Amino acid sequence: MMKADRYEALARMLDYPNDKSTLQTDCEAVATSMDNSEAKATLDSFGCFTDASSLAELQEDYVATFDFNPATAPYLGHHLYGDNQKKGAYMIALKQQFAHFGYSPAGHELPDHLSVLLGFLAHLSRHEKDADRQLIIADYMLPGVKRMTTAFADRQESPWKALIETAEFLCAEECKEAQSC
Repeated sequence: MMKADRYEALARMLDYPNDKSTLQTDCEAVATSMDNSEAKATLDSFGCFTDASSLAELQEDYVATFDFNPATAPYLGHHLYGDNQKKGAYMIALKQQFAHFGYSPAGHELPDHLSVLLGFLAHLSRHEKDADRQLIIADYMLPGVKRMTTAFADRQESPWKALIETAEFLCAEECKEAQSC
């Protein structure tokens, strides 16, 4: 699986679940492509959760985890800045980066939603913008993803924690390849 495909699949998994089979297929594909056995095992646990749940249960758990709990909201700006002017500047900077690289996110999520940013990484990967992708990870993503991982530390039972940990793992792996991170 190419990096772009991995980012795109993880982005879909972090969107509101509309199709259980897509979620299962994406989870299996990303888990299979992982070199790290611990990261793979983490995703396998999420796969077991999706297998054992109905679509309605997946949707209910997603909403309870990400929409009704500000501590685990999938908006990186929220984790980095709370609700102040710096968050607004962060959002504007993200939109400028999207425009600069010709990225138009699908759907209606805010630019700091983790799934939107993972989609952006997939876009950059497809256009062979490796250095730019690594800068985006270092400047806009990894600090927020790390804070999300910390927020999920108190929620050991949450199956969605596996996806946040996978996002952190993939971003950290990219940073190992770059001097900018």
